[in-house]
Amino acid sequence: MNNNVDVIVIGAGGGGPVIAKELAEKDIKVLLLEAGPWYGNKNWPNPNENKGGVSSTSDDDLSIELLRKQFTDLEEDMNDVITGKFRWGPANRNESPWDINTPQKGFAWQNSGIGGTTLHYFANSPRAYPEAVNGVWPISYDELIPYYEKVEATLPVSPAPSTPKEELFYYGAKKAGWNEIDTLNVREPGYRPQPAAILPPDPRINEPGFNLAENPVGCTLRGHCINGCNVGLTVEGVAKRSTLVSYIPLALKTGNVEIMPNTFVTKVLTQETPNNGLQAVGVRFRNTWTGEVGEAHSKVVIMAAGAIETPRLWLNSMLPKNPWVGKGLINHWFDCLAGIYEEEDLIRVLGVSDIKPYVGQNAAARFDYPGLGVIQIFGVSPGLYSSMLYSTSGKGYHFLSEKHYQTPWDMEGMIVGEQLKEFMRYYPRTLAVLIFTDDEVNINNGVTLDPKIKDENGFIPVVRYYPSKKDKEKRDKLAIIAADIFRKSGAKLVIRSNWPPGIFIHAQCTMRMGYVTDNNCEALQVKRLYIADNSVQFNGLGGPNPTLTTQALATRSAEKIINKYF
Repeated sequence: MNNNVDVIVIGAGGGGPVIAKELAEKDIKVLLLEAGPWYGNKNWPNPNENKGGVSSTSDDDLSIELLRKQFTDLEEDMNDVITGKFRWGPANRNESPWDINTPQKGFAWQNSGIGGTTLHYFANSPRAYPEAVNGVWPISYDELIPYYEKVEATLPVSPAPSTPKEELFYYGAKKAGWNEIDTLNVREPGYRPQPAAILPPDPRINEPGFNLAENPVGCTLRGHCINGCNVGLTVEGVAKRSTLVSYIPLALKTGNVEIMPNTFVTKVLTQETPNNGLQAVGVRFRNTWTGEVGEAHSKVVIMAAGAIETPRLWLNSMLPKNPWVGKGLINHWFDCLAGIYEEEDLIRVLGVSDIKPYVGQNAAARFDYPGLGVIQIFGVSPGLYSSMLYSTSGKGYHFLSEKHYQTPWDMEGMIVGEQLKEFMRYYPRTLAVLIFTDDEVNINNGVTLDPKIKDENGFIPVVRYYPSKKDKEKRDKLAIIAADIFRKSGAKLVIRSNWPPGIFIHAQCTMRMGYVTDNNCEALQVKRLYIADNSVQFNGLGGPNPTLTTQALATRSAEKIINKYF
């Protein structure tokens, strides 16, 4: 390992590989450190069984054969939050995951590993709503557009293809009176295909003689985006564009990047200088297999560990106090609704008797409503489907909930027992949506350190999030719109889950631009320390999924770092 590089990046998730690639393309030497394992790399042929190599510096180390072997379609193998490959924990699955204290009894759905949370994300890549940025952020929406365009071209991003579940959603939205949106810069409510970082299906795939072993096929609509994706002739050509298969290979191709998995950064090192005050000079880290501790030094340090771990690292490093470090957490307070359809109604609308939720990309259609948030359809395999739809609720069991006859849904709360079995028999004829609320920044929400409980990486994070009355009103309005779309498309039964607020999927804004960093994402109180993850966003973007905006900001920050320090 090179102990003295130009830049150290902490975290290889949604933002870290982006800024590493951008810097390395300008001949800047980068060390990228990641706490979790590396799948699809010859230096770690058994990434969950032994420590393997130390680092990788070449795209020749990447192996599609290993990735096909390691990314399975099994829900428990991949997405079990305790022992799954996509969990927040060390590579050794026999060890416990890293603890996060959530007083609301929820959990944070985050990954460790090269690719981070983009390994299990749905690859949804919408831009922020312009009205959530203009006159609100310390930079304008127009400043973001060229960086959006660069990321969209690099991943690349394209409109998701339709299967029956998307067609049913579009039918219902149109019948409900909404218009189709044909712009990436959304200013009015309406529905549209998902801007997805997934390679489109090859239109020749059904032609006789089409050779799957020799042609890049893109997405095959096999429906396992959430379990990772291994469809492609090479790692770089895999259909779902997690940073594992997009920005990481591009970074390695520069010859200027060294990447170390299984390396948990426990402290940002600083020194006081007479002219520039406090500045970052390196990091201390711990090998998650051996427990060995080491240090590396650099001219610039970039925190890209996510909206929970970045403020945790700041606080555990005892960097200067700032009332906004860890505060202002946005969660997009999720909810989930489902509509169940009769065969004859689906045949009348679509010409088929079911919609097969497991077919197609996991979330290929959306409804945007600037000022309220997002409704997004999803379809995953049965276990995950039932967990999200019927086993997650802040209302308790539906049969114990008081029925409010004015609500547009038939049931609200958890579904269990014989009724769950009955509903899952309807799984092929069930359409589901997720709601992301445009919730408000609140300084009382956020990440702090547990005052007593430590793990091997320092005091564990405590994550608190309590929505406001206005957040609840927005979420309820979106739920009413979703229920109306279900009804207009012919659903016979509509169920609302009503998720509790303690489930963190789109955690953002805990190190806000303008409060913890300047407009270029450099920490106000520690020079040469930058942030390139969801935590640096100013607000919840109006509701859209945060990854694309994080990647656009990381691209912009690389440019600013080069101009200032290299």
